[in-house]
Amino acid sequence: MTVPVEIFTRNMEVSERLQNYIDKKIAKLDRYLPGIEEARVDVTYAKSARNAADRQIAQITVRGKGFILRSEERADDIFAALDTALDKIQRRIERYKGKHYRGRGDGRSAAEVVTAVVEEEAEPQPIIAKRKKFAVTPMDEMEAIEQMNLLGHDNFFVFFNTNSGSINVLYKRRDGTYGIIEPEIR
Repeated sequence: MTVPVEIFTRNMEVSERLQNYIDKKIAKLDRYLPGIEEARVDVTYAKSARNAADRQIAQITVRGKGFILRSEERADDIFAALDTALDKIQRRIERYKGKHYRGRGDGRSAAEVVTAVVEEEAEPQPIIAKRKKFAVTPMDEMEAIEQMNLLGHDNFFVFFNTNSGSINVLYKRRDGTYGIIEPEIR
């Protein structure tokens, strides 16, 4: 079965060579995870990128029953960006399969499975190197943007939103606009 591929572009045209390249590479993802229902490839030329090597952007989103996997990479060549995005999505597929397909239907005990999992995981665990506490001042979104700019924070700003009554994260997007993360407890 071949994976249906949707290609979306922004600020560039898809050549026949690029179309064939994407179709050929994305069709191989079905080998790694047979439950893929659709794949979306976004290719973008961002002429306003800070670095010239980051102007070609390839984003791959893979959907199936119960999962969505995504990878995005930037390079100076769209083919290089696609290759690195494909490598990243393949690693995410392997990680997903490891977490969701590994079972104990073979009669092994939990202790045997745990030792097998520990031996398989060569990836180092993340370490929290620093923990910081700070006082949060209640403010609305516009005040948060102003405060973020006054402090010189380029990436993000944490604040207590008086409108929603919760802690929010304000961040600056690549296109110069702002985004807000509003956490919800489920």
